[in-house]
Amino acid sequence: MPEKITIGNAELWHGDCREILPTLPAFDLICTDPPYGIDVGSMNMGAGKKATGFAPFEWDSAAPPEWFFLLLHEKARDLIVWGGNYFKFQPNGCWLSWDKIQEFSGADFELAYTTLKGPSKVFRMARAHAYGNVERLHPTQKPLELIAWCIGKVPTAQTICDPFMGSGTTGVACAQLGKAFTGIERERKYFDIACERIARAQAQGTLLPPEPPPQPEQTALL
Repeated sequence: MPEKITIGNAELWHGDCREILPTLPAFDLICTDPPYGIDVGSMNMGAGKKATGFAPFEWDSAAPPEWFFLLLHEKARDLIVWGGNYFKFQPNGCWLSWDKIQEFSGADFELAYTTLKGPSKVFRMARAHAYGNVERLHPTQKPLELIAWCIGKVPTAQTICDPFMGSGTTGVACAQLGKAFTGIERERKYFDIACERIARAQAQGTLLPPEPPPQPEQTALL
């Protein structure tokens, strides 16, 4: 049975997004990072490290079905879907990229499919910078600054949904940007983490401190 928790203007659902999303109203933007079906648990996460210490990886054994991506189009005016190169979408010229500004055992960059108009854009932020002062709570967690940048590409969006909420980074970004957020997560461990992080973000300046941002790195010019 799905469970709903409301934190400020965030509505958080514990359950399967394939069952919950069809029951929800449409949103201005769906910004999400679905499982790619590449068995991330067996992959190196940089410097030869495995994605250990996280919940079981059954969720990444298969990508979402094709019909689910058609549902995303019905449920939002605009889409930003990380890992879009793994899925079937209608052609569109505006892609977003995260250039990690380094070479290591994982991907040097990641791609997001969008329904936006205009040229493709790139966000440059090294992984060391992205996670330098933030505890990594999910094996495929995206940097907060990256997600805030994505949302900024749709300035008119006031209602934002992430049906694969994970540890709640999209919800934290929405709280900081004053956007209404709806998140869905089926893994209890990550749902509880997301609730805590979003509660912190909602409570900035009141009871709880915000998440510390990564400290800037000085890079030598070659």
